[in-house]
Amino acid sequence: MLQGYQSPFAATVVEKLQAAGAIITGKTNLDEFGMGSHSINSIHGPVKSAWSKPGKEWTVGGSSGGSALAVQTGQCSAALGTDTGGSIRLPAAWTGTVGFKPSYGIVSRWGVVPYANSLDTVGVIARDITRVKLIYGSYDPRDPTSIIHRSRIRWHIKRSRVRPPYPLRIGIPLEYLVSELHVSVRNAWSLTLARLKQQGHTIHHISLPSTKSALSAYYVIAPAEASSNLAKYDGVRYGHKASPSPSPSAPSSSSPDERRDKGNPLFSPTRGAHLGPEVRRRILLGSYTLSSTAIDNYFIRAQKVRRLVQDDFNHAFALSHPLLPHPHLQTPSISAEPTSSTGFEGVDVIITPTSLRPAPLLAELIAEREGDPARQFYDDLYTVPASLAGLPAVSVPVEGGEGSQGNVGMQIMGQFGDDDLVLRVGRDVEKLSEKRSHTKPSEDVIRYVPVA
Repeated sequence: MLQGYQSPFAATVVEKLQAAGAIITGKTNLDEFGMGSHSINSIHGPVKSAWSKPGKEWTVGGSSGGSALAVQTGQCSAALGTDTGGSIRLPAAWTGTVGFKPSYGIVSRWGVVPYANSLDTVGVIARDITRVKLIYGSYDPRDPTSIIHRSRIRWHIKRSRVRPPYPLRIGIPLEYLVSELHVSVRNAWSLTLARLKQQGHTIHHISLPSTKSALSAYYVIAPAEASSNLAKYDGVRYGHKASPSPSPSAPSSSSPDERRDKGNPLFSPTRGAHLGPEVRRRILLGSYTLSSTAIDNYFIRAQKVRRLVQDDFNHAFALSHPLLPHPHLQTPSISAEPTSSTGFEGVDVIITPTSLRPAPLLAELIAEREGDPARQFYDDLYTVPASLAGLPAVSVPVEGGEGSQGNVGMQIMGQFGDDDLVLRVGRDVEKLSEKRSHTKPSEDVIRYVPVA
């Protein structure tokens, strides 16, 4: 649809990087309009991992797969991406790189082609945490989602911390312990927590009840917003224009204008010819959920689930949300461990795997896409909740076991605005993995919970 299109201006994040002396080397491959989790929905073909072998080609994840591959192969020090439901963290987990999604609204979205406005977040993929430098900058009036009260957030975090964050109180959500979790990922998670426990940090089981509905809510909200955002790609305002096909009742001598007047609008053949099947699928899904007959049962309910997901995180973290007007009105957390007489203290960060499984083979994904496209949505199970809540999250590679093709991604999530702590803990996890200690996985830390 946008082949050959030249943007008349640069995005705010690009301007800030260039002003700081960065060199922008080029653009990378990705899923069309960011719609996909495996970088296979692209006009340029799928993105293949650098770990691929003849006869075995692994995906790099998506949608920002090209950015992750560029970093994985050393073509650049860092790469930009947009994270809507895990599009930075999932490729990072499957390429052995670091992927950081900042708090929603901290980095300007001005100049970014939108997928879902309330979810899109500009982030960074790099080889290690030290290269992940968040560009806070100043308030961007061109972006309506850019946060004005940044000093208020910093002041709130400093004032609200009743104790130093170290040693950490680390949360482990029981809802993330599912039977579909690959054994190599589970072992890497358990080993990471055991190493953190040896460093003096404490592990606490928590409950995020709405997590079970988060993925369904995401795939209602995101396509709904996408169907609205992509309405402008009609061949008139943006994109290529396709010649309308004549209707069976139209005479062969009719002009194009006459055929359009008979009920063949221009945008229908244009969007059908120049948008990929995954994009068309999500536009149709989003248009339906916004229709008058379905909006109450789907979109409105999904927004209510989103609020429940946000509330679950607010209850779990010791730090209250800096933008809530009355944080003292938050109800106590539903904790999986006994609470003291003073109530649940909350955790500093939550650590989970980034994905249920190691990077799958491209052949398997393409077969899944043809047979059951919804099956591929499950790879976003662990990344979507943080996106719905707008929280900062980073995926850090740790040593994986058999069947993991090298590394497994561990995801660290923090309270909104607590990006610095998330990156600091990510660096600690990175150092523990670098030491390659002979710590045994801690079975008392992770208990296997099968799905009912």
